[in-house]
Amino acid sequence: MLPLLDLHRHLDGNIRPSTILDIASKKGLPLARHSLQTLQDLIFIKDKTSDLLAFLQKLDYGVSILTSAEDCYRVAYENVEDAYNEGLAYVELRFSPYYMAISHQLAMHEVIDAVISGVAAGERDFSIKANLIGILSRSFGATNCMNELEAILSRKNNFVAVDLAGDEKAFPAKLFASHFERVRDAGLAATVHAGEADGAQSIWDAIKYLGASRIGHGVAAIDDDALMGYLAEHKIGIEACLTSNYQTGAWSDLPSHPLRTFLAKGIPVSLHTDDPGVSNITLRDEFKLAQSLFNLSCAEVEQLKLNAIEQAFLSDGDKQDLLKGV
Repeated sequence: MLPLLDLHRHLDGNIRPSTILDIASKKGLPLARHSLQTLQDLIFIKDKTSDLLAFLQKLDYGVSILTSAEDCYRVAYENVEDAYNEGLAYVELRFSPYYMAISHQLAMHEVIDAVISGVAAGERDFSIKANLIGILSRSFGATNCMNELEAILSRKNNFVAVDLAGDEKAFPAKLFASHFERVRDAGLAATVHAGEADGAQSIWDAIKYLGASRIGHGVAAIDDDALMGYLAEHKIGIEACLTSNYQTGAWSDLPSHPLRTFLAKGIPVSLHTDDPGVSNITLRDEFKLAQSLFNLSCAEVEQLKLNAIEQAFLSDGDKQDLLKGV
């Protein structure tokens, strides 16, 4: 069996409720009034939200307790520990420095340095490989995203890629073409949230204007045969997140989710968790869900895992090491 890799996992969307409660209690923050159970009831999504923006608001509880670099370090470290405890062989953790900084007016460089240090310590302590992806939070506008990009690029050697996430409809890819020109010039890869809260054209635009080599979610590709053919031919991966797609309303009927169609079309689709801290899932849960929904064969399950290895932002040598470790 091939190893498990999670390539679409938001570090700032995977903050433990116990950590939120602990930091809130120590810092005298409003969330301290909750018990662990009532906090979990508040944070975890039970069925689904009305739309993507309502889903994203659930992440606000976690970032609201990031009052210092030490808090950011702890969250980063615990993300690596969680990945290890879930049996992952490799994880790509993405985060938005601006989003993590905004609640308590932290400096973005301070947030980035704390996350880098926390992840490095986690890698050392748990013998798991992790890489970082910097997110530009499009919902805050192009100017804020350029400032965010500046902060990320100041530590570019600690990142493998840059992502664009947030309100996909209100802030289309074209607005960020100059941002991703700088990403390419810095030698970093691009993975972009597209086709989640908008149509297939959003995916085309992510490829055309931003140079995306992977697409986050991408369910809308199912509506465009030419696009699916292009993704397959050019080996542009789709980072599928079943539970998240249902909870955000990106796909309302899970049994008809296009994951299996993407597989059949030869698109290098892989399976991931997105925001496990609010969805209350693990990657193994996602594979069990996929198998139950689509009656996947062992070969199809292994293909999803192989696609993740091939699509990972890793050197060929590191990919071979993952395969050798099976």
